[in-house]
Amino acid sequence: KLGIATTHRAPVRIGTCMELYIIRHAWAAERDATRWPNDDERPLTAEGRKRFGQFVARLAAVDFAPGLIAASPLVRCAQTAEIIRKHVPGKPEIVFREELRPGGQWESLVKWTAEQAQRYDSVAWVGHAPDVSVLAGVLIGHREANLRFAKGAAAAIRFDGPVEPGQGELRWLVSAKLLGC
Repeated sequence: KLGIATTHRAPVRIGTCMELYIIRHAWAAERDATRWPNDDERPLTAEGRKRFGQFVARLAAVDFAPGLIAASPLVRCAQTAEIIRKHVPGKPEIVFREELRPGGQWESLVKWTAEQAQRYDSVAWVGHAPDVSVLAGVLIGHREANLRFAKGAAAAIRFDGPVEPGQGELRWLVSAKLLGC
């Protein structure tokens, strides 16, 4: 881990190493135009919330602890982000990023995340399929990589320098099912 230098205002990170967690939202209700005319409002299911909570608790037991959570503003991602916040140390802030909406522009998201490396050594993104797969592939240098993110799955990508496309190392990609959740 990198050192922390303290000023009279706030701690400042030294260096640019970062762990980026990419998470697909947990299990949501089926599409239903009658119940949710605006699909942005479709929530997680009760079972999805419970199962994802168990998954995050297991990850947190082995050092999953994002310092900041960025989420798509859609309800199912906001709820997924809240579950992460509840189960990890430090109760990280959640910020909503339009780039994490389905089909969002990843270039500005990567730039924003790189800026966060000055303050955080880990950031989590909560988004949608297939975007999370594409984003992970871009970050590890294989845009066409076939990285399957099941519902509620999470990946860790390590940057030992600037957060830039092609510069990340995939450390792990795990599903709730693999962890028995």
